[in-house]
Amino acid sequence: MRILVLSIVPSPYQRDFFAALSQHPEIDLTVCYSEAGSPDSPWPKAELRPFESIFKSFYLSWRGKRFIVNWQLPSVKDYDAVVVNGYVTIPSQWVMRTAAKKVPIVFWGEKMEHAQGGLREFMQKILIKPLRGVDAIVAIGKKAARDYREHFPDMSVHEVPYYCSLDGFKPRQSGFPNKPATILFCGQMIERKGVDLLLSAFKSVIENGLRARLLLVGREAELPLMLKDIPEEVLAHVEFAGFQAPESLPEFFGKADIFVLPSRYDGWGVVVNQALAAGLAVICSDAVGAAEDLVVPDWNGYIFPNGETEVLSEQLCRLLKSPETIREFSTNSIQKSHEITPAQGAEDWVKILKEVTGA
Repeated sequence: MRILVLSIVPSPYQRDFFAALSQHPEIDLTVCYSEAGSPDSPWPKAELRPFESIFKSFYLSWRGKRFIVNWQLPSVKDYDAVVVNGYVTIPSQWVMRTAAKKVPIVFWGEKMEHAQGGLREFMQKILIKPLRGVDAIVAIGKKAARDYREHFPDMSVHEVPYYCSLDGFKPRQSGFPNKPATILFCGQMIERKGVDLLLSAFKSVIENGLRARLLLVGREAELPLMLKDIPEEVLAHVEFAGFQAPESLPEFFGKADIFVLPSRYDGWGVVVNQALAAGLAVICSDAVGAAEDLVVPDWNGYIFPNGETEVLSEQLCRLLKSPETIREFSTNSIQKSHEITPAQGAEDWVKILKEVTGA
C-alpha cells in the first residue's frame, strides 16, 4: 500500500513510529511535514529519512501568535490512502476539503481541546468541519476515541495508543526502590502540566514525615513562581535538573521509582510510555490522555481526579509507605510497555489501513 502521511513537525517520537511503519513489508510510506520545527522547539534537528520531506512555507505573526503558511500542497493521486495528522495546517485542510472521494482519507489525532466561546471556538468549528468527510478517524487513546465518537457518531473511529521508541529506557537492576524513594516529573514546568499541584502534594508528603525526593526534569518556564510559596524544608528535597535532550532522558528515568504526570490537560503524554519502560510506578491525573490506556489502577499505578491535590498526596503516601507495592507496580509497568512499541504500532496501523482501503 502506498501511504501518504501529512504531519506537522518531525518530532522524534512520531518519527520512531514512522520508521517502523516504513519498514513494514506491506507499506510504501511517504511523510510530509508542514514545517521543520518552531523557533523555540526543544528537539534537536535530525537528518530526514528518504521517505520524509518538508513543505515549503513562510510565517505570519498576529497578536503574539505565530502561523505557518504552506504554499506547497501535496498531490494525492499516486497514493492508496492519505493519513492526516491534525487539522490546523493548510495541507491537512486542503486534502480533507478537496481530495475526499478521490482517495481514502484517515484523520489521526489526540483528543480535541474544545474551545469555549469567542474567535477560537468559531475557528475550531470551521477547521473540524472537513472531518465529517474523511473515511475513518484514528484516535490516540480511549479518551480521544470517546470524544470523536460523540462528535462524529456516523464515523468509523479506531483507537490506538501513542507509539514511540523505548530504547534506552530500562528498569534498574538493583537498589529499587531508592532510599528515600524518588518521584519524577518530566515536562514543561507550567500550570497546564499541573506542576504546582505536584509541588503542593509533595509538600504534604514531607510534612507528613515521609522521606522522599522530587526530581523535576524539563524547561523552567513558570517554576520559579510555583516554588515561591514552598517552604525551605520542603525545597531541600526537590531537585531541578532543567531541560534534557531526548537521548539523555533514560538516565533521569533510571534514577526514579515513581513517575507523576498531574496535567490539567494532556492530549496523550509520551512520558508515560517512557515511565512504563523504565519500570516505574505511575500516577496520572484523569485529564492525561495516556492514563486510561497505560495506567491500570492498583496494578501499575493510580489515576487521580484532575486538580485533586489531596488525592494525589494520598496516593503518593500510599506508595511511599509500601516499597513492595512500588516493586509490584514496576514489574507490571514493564509488562505493559511491551504493548506500545513502534513495531506493534506498525502492525496495528496496517490492519486499519487494510480495512480503510479494502486491500
